[in-house]
Amino acid sequence: MNVAFIIPHSSFIIFQMDAFLTAVQVEYIFEDGPLHVLTDISLSVPAGAFVALVGPSGVGKSTLLRLIAGLLRPSAGQISIANHPAHQSPNPVGLVFQRDNLMPWRTVTENVRLPLELQGKNDPSARRRVQKMIDLVGLAGFEQNYPAQLSGGMAQRVALARALVHEPPLLLLDEPFGALDALTRERMGQELLRIWQAMPVTVFMVTHSISEAVLLADEVLVMGGDPGNGRPAAITHRIPIHLPRPRQFQMQSAAEFQRHAAAIRAAIQQ
Repeated sequence: MNVAFIIPHSSFIIFQMDAFLTAVQVEYIFEDGPLHVLTDISLSVPAGAFVALVGPSGVGKSTLLRLIAGLLRPSAGQISIANHPAHQSPNPVGLVFQRDNLMPWRTVTENVRLPLELQGKNDPSARRRVQKMIDLVGLAGFEQNYPAQLSGGMAQRVALARALVHEPPLLLLDEPFGALDALTRERMGQELLRIWQAMPVTVFMVTHSISEAVLLADEVLVMGGDPGNGRPAAITHRIPIHLPRPRQFQMQSAAEFQRHAAAIRAAIQQ
């Protein structure tokens, strides 16, 4: 019988030789408070993996994501991407937030093209790459539409295409579907899997949805703590997801899927 294994997480972990993303005893303190948000965060993610991070609201998940993106600097410890400190990584990072943050005065094509423009690229190959990404996220025919003319799901597809157009090896997702209705969220989860399978990218995703984490990820990390009450957050459990790929939404009714979801829920409640 297949079972879901809950692996307690500790500051001592085995770092894989092919690890692409690593964190070693990372801490973060908001100096204005001061507020000790994260403590002793260590993780190791191989290239091409899909990892989900879950935990209670306000525990520090988005803060960790911003540290990985290099938008914040750790107070202690180190985060590395392909053996470079995250804030000095020569490789681009794709980042998608809960809000699409599209520029309303730019068309779909112009929004997707923005990262390449910032790199000074506007040659025919760059224009072909923009069109390729628009096709990949299923928005062919909407190239000249403006954000106000798009549904919420379509706008997030544009945000995803924009995050991937400069071909980053790492894609960071911070509750990217949290503002969508349940049906659109399910469809976007399937679209994300399709896009991930079509592109060689490592994905690190923050989500509040346990079922979404199980459906999408190779491994789920559980973060626990209560920084607001003096208990800085840490990664408490690692839960490998032993489900075959490709995955479909219908798998959520399977007993093995439910065992994984129950294991994650139990880890969060500890």
